[in-house]
Amino acid sequence: MAGLSAFVEETLESIRPGSRPTEGVKLPEAGANAVNTGSKPVAQAKKDKDAAASKAAGEKHKEGASKVDASASAANPDATETTKTKAPPKSLTKAKKPSTTPNPAGASVALSQESFQKLVTNTQDPWFVKFYAPWCHHCQALAPSWQQMAKELQGKLNIGEVNCDVEVRLCKDVRVKGYPTIHFFRGGERVEYEGLRGLGDLVSYAKKALDVGMGVNYVDAAAFKDLEETEEVIFLYFFDHATTTEDFEALERLTLSLVGHAKLVKTDSKVLAEKFKISTWPRLLVSRDGRPSYYNALSPAEMRDFRRVLGWMQSVWLPLVPELTASNSKEIMTRKFVVLGILSRDRADEFVLDKREIKNAALDWMEKQTHAFQLERQELRDSKQLRIEEAEDRADQRALRNAKSIRIDIAEDDKKQVGFAWVDGVFWDRWIRTTYGINVAIDGERVVIIDEDNHRYWDHTVSGAPIVPSRTSILETLPKVVSNPPQLSAKSTTGPIKHVLFQARGGMASHPVVTLALIILVVGGAYWGKGRIRKTKGNAGGGFFHLDGKEGWLGGNGPYGKAD
Repeated sequence: MAGLSAFVEETLESIRPGSRPTEGVKLPEAGANAVNTGSKPVAQAKKDKDAAASKAAGEKHKEGASKVDASASAANPDATETTKTKAPPKSLTKAKKPSTTPNPAGASVALSQESFQKLVTNTQDPWFVKFYAPWCHHCQALAPSWQQMAKELQGKLNIGEVNCDVEVRLCKDVRVKGYPTIHFFRGGERVEYEGLRGLGDLVSYAKKALDVGMGVNYVDAAAFKDLEETEEVIFLYFFDHATTTEDFEALERLTLSLVGHAKLVKTDSKVLAEKFKISTWPRLLVSRDGRPSYYNALSPAEMRDFRRVLGWMQSVWLPLVPELTASNSKEIMTRKFVVLGILSRDRADEFVLDKREIKNAALDWMEKQTHAFQLERQELRDSKQLRIEEAEDRADQRALRNAKSIRIDIAEDDKKQVGFAWVDGVFWDRWIRTTYGINVAIDGERVVIIDEDNHRYWDHTVSGAPIVPSRTSILETLPKVVSNPPQLSAKSTTGPIKHVLFQARGGMASHPVVTLALIILVVGGAYWGKGRIRKTKGNAGGGFFHLDGKEGWLGGNGPYGKAD
């Protein structure tokens, strides 16, 4: 009986350390035919109240586990290294691959309303789907590349197509507004493909989408270093043991929107946390050419705010100096000043050197802007603190509350931003010559600073020399251009009439109060002038004039009037 009791107590203690009495249970004496009903039960030693019992049970449990591991290693020597390696948490593992082989036939599958619901919407399998109309010429031109892409992605990614002339309801639900429209689907989420429609472009995007569709990968310091050598833009999500399931689910939602733009990974590496000076978790940053920029969230809810986080990602997911192409031109050129390097791949040595100079200029400019932003924010904080101290000295509680309620609400993107890019001057020769008057074959590599929103650009420095791909030339000219108003005269990318209209629109946007006053003045003057004209007509008697009280021959009696 004593041996059986000791075995049971040991087993229960190993399951829940610290839950059994420290002295063991009191068993009846041998041969006893009664028990003492008046004795008090022995209180269980909880692990938070009996640290010694908890520690002893824990050591015993570890000792047993080590014996089990040792026996398993002896039975299977190849598994020794695997046993020593710490298995990643469940949240770090990749999403499960589809149970069935995707695209087994290597062809685009025609989808109906029912099959779309069954194969695409109600599964987590990734799909690349084209919505088209048979009569559409663009769709007909896309068809061969689409079929060839499906063949190349056989066994990798499901490819489908929907005939919108037949599946009208389905296309309406997907909100197809033009043909062809291409979407990448994963379960109930989707993202529209807006890139070029060549075979290489489609295959490249599909492979990136497939990689993203498998979930957010976990990286350590070594894997991140390797990733930096192949990727220009990397979003890195830091988490710790306290990161919740809701945080990881919000992170997974971002993956589809990043397809074709940037890489998103996650880590809990202490080495990376020290490298990027992470002190709070979770934290999100972007590394562009090794230069980190941080997403500033004031609360856990802002870290899970999909639209807010995605909006920040969209503002920083371009490389520091991207190549300007037809697919990204709108994203690069709008709502910012753009320092555009017009380069030529034909001159290989100069091409590499010029790209490096533009990138160095971009890094220096961003560093200066970040420093200026920090100084401005610190000045606002000092001003707030000064108000608080003055209110405390006067014992003015109302002023103190007002001073404390001042919110330092300033962001780096409040001002019009500056972007950097380069374009192949040989490939885009006609557009560059007609728009900016530069022939790269004759003039050589040049730089223009563009304000596309106002259809204007600058191509000369303060001294009147052309801007060249040099850090000195760019950084000397840029501050003169971005100042309000610009200190250098701009050239227009449109005709003289449109230029005047854009100038007027820019003036109205810059001085809304003056513009409103002018509008009120013009409208008021129009009404006043209209009233004066009516009054003058009334006094004139409807077209008559008077000579000594008699009607003239312009009178209204008869067709010709009369005279005395």
